[in-house]
Amino acid sequence: MIIDAHLHTSGREKSREVLQALDDAGVDIAFLLAPFLTDPYSLDDRNSLKAGNRYLSRLIEGHSDRLLGFAVVNPLHPQAAEDLEEAAGLPGIRGLKMVPTGWFPYDDCAHRVYEVAARFDLPVLFHSGIFIDGRSGRFCRPAFYEAIRDHPRLRATLAHLGWPWCDEANAVGLIDRINGVSPPDSQFRFDISFGPPPIYREEVFRKALDVIGPRSMQFGSDRFLPCSGAHIRGAIEEVSDLLDLLDVSSNDREAIMFRTAAEWMRLPLATSLEMA
Repeated sequence: MIIDAHLHTSGREKSREVLQALDDAGVDIAFLLAPFLTDPYSLDDRNSLKAGNRYLSRLIEGHSDRLLGFAVVNPLHPQAAEDLEEAAGLPGIRGLKMVPTGWFPYDDCAHRVYEVAARFDLPVLFHSGIFIDGRSGRFCRPAFYEAIRDHPRLRATLAHLGWPWCDEANAVGLIDRINGVSPPDSQFRFDISFGPPPIYREEVFRKALDVIGPRSMQFGSDRFLPCSGAHIRGAIEEVSDLLDLLDVSSNDREAIMFRTAAEWMRLPLATSLEMA
């Protein structure tokens, strides 16, 4: 089984095209992010984000067994918490995507959104680390997300292993291990999408496996729909090759490729996997 826990929508895809791409890639379940990086959707435009959340809900309709929707809000908009409440009521919305740009994860405006996410049991996928488009990454250092601990019911995943602050990301995850919190009960997960450039990946993955462990790591392609299944499959093969290089066991591969994400989203299959 494979869960793609980080897949962008653009606002131009059709449900059947998405499902076909997943089938061709060998992906069983995908976490789809509402559009916010493609015109006419923008983090700066509150109404466009609301429209994007509604679009995502319609896209997922009838396919909630394979497609889980992540709404997008921007805490810089004063009504962001209310917008999340609205999105939480849309069919198929199961999580939240947040991108700190112009706000820090510990800012009051962010805490107001976290309160709503915790109340509706919406896990949050955060961008963490530097941006490849040249925007300042100074808002996205992994240690800033320790503010999540002020909301004990909230679960978060830091994308990209926090590159280039990967050691800092490991430190955030390690705190729970030090305090005896098991990975399924931890507030933090770390997705391995994109992240470090190839020359760094072996070292970064090895450290993450040793420090936070595979049950805190989850696969995400970070691809943009609409795209071919082969494009998504390319991300899977890159990770598979790296896990081969690191001699990662089959059980640990299963954790990275689907078990961690299933536990994070509390999918019914996670319970059955634990009993297997």
